[in-house]
Amino acid sequence: MREGRVVAWPVAPGGRVAKGAPVVIIESEKAEVEVEATASGVLRHVYVAEGETVPCGTLLAAITDTADEPFDADAFRRAHDRPEPVAPPPAAPAGPPAPGGAIRRGGPPITPAARARARQLGVDAAEVPGTGPGGRVTREDVDAWAERRRALVPVAPGVALEVAARGTGDPVLLLPGFGADAAVFARQAPALAERWRVLGVNPRGVGLSDAPVAERYDPSVLAADAAALVAEPAHVVGASLGAAVALEMALAHPERVRSLVLITPFVDADPRLLAVVDGWCRLAAEAGPETLARALLPWLFSRAYLADARARERTVRGLAASAARIPAATLARTAAGMRAWSGSRRGALGRVAIPTLVIAAGEDLLTPGGAAIAAAIPGARAVLVPDAGHAVGLEAPDAVNAALLAHLGG
Repeated sequence: MREGRVVAWPVAPGGRVAKGAPVVIIESEKAEVEVEATASGVLRHVYVAEGETVPCGTLLAAITDTADEPFDADAFRRAHDRPEPVAPPPAAPAGPPAPGGAIRRGGPPITPAARARARQLGVDAAEVPGTGPGGRVTREDVDAWAERRRALVPVAPGVALEVAARGTGDPVLLLPGFGADAAVFARQAPALAERWRVLGVNPRGVGLSDAPVAERYDPSVLAADAAALVAEPAHVVGASLGAAVALEMALAHPERVRSLVLITPFVDADPRLLAVVDGWCRLAAEAGPETLARALLPWLFSRAYLADARARERTVRGLAASAARIPAATLARTAAGMRAWSGSRRGALGRVAIPTLVIAAGEDLLTPGGAAIAAAIPGARAVLVPDAGHAVGLEAPDAVNAALLAHLGG
């Protein structure tokens, strides 16, 4: 062992430690080791933070007898820190890069076996969501991630999307909204799959879908991705920002759209929507998925739904799971695309020549203009779900499903 990674400090600085008790957990290439305290006292100072990799011999922490005895952390480091030099690894033979890119430092905690498996499969371990204790990535997580990556559908050069398919028949594309994945249609997909082939699309950067580096992900680009998924006209269902993508698909790729459903749509992002999206991006970068989910609840659901504690907590768990699959960088690129698109199709609604259904929600705080959009699209039909919020498909699935089945069946 020439270097190690600090996995965890079971005791916070200032806490009491006992001689022989675990004080730090170190990870090598092959195992995790609990390092025992060499003396009883107070963990006075930590020199290496969790997640850092350092050479053997590096000073990790200092223990003093009491919390108030004189102690100079810098002087102690100068006197005791003598890391061993680490020889560079032998150069690898030249050849093509491994699929999935190089292994990155950082990301979620990962077991040594999972790290070795990721190298073997050419998987970027920092992208793998963990299901172990504390979100730790296991070998099984790496294997499952690699298997799902192999099932991605190419839509553009260097871009492949994660698509959940079920059922048989004519295709139905489900396009989720901002900060959501295809799981947002969990209450609609089973009902639709009884008659059609349902394709739940995770857009660029969501879940396993590729996230090419770009200043923004425009709805027009996302619409081109969606159009590339089908070789025949499809029923296209979009929710919120997904409705903007569906509308773009109907305007730019009408030959791929058989019918159109716009759930809580917008063509102009008003200040409230933009403010919520900005806060969404900020929280995703600075807080955990559960905190983000709880902050979003009041904007997505009706008063009556929020009053039901069991439904509220169940929804928090679902939203948090979804949020964990969408990196902050993806949100930022998608938000930039939404801002650039806002207002650009205001005058184009009259050119939509595809059977269209608009589903609006009576307590929608974010996109309340569904009825006006329906009125601007020739022949469009509008359905209002009066006592539901913006996430109407989750809150009132029976009403949404009935409208969908009637429209697609017709």
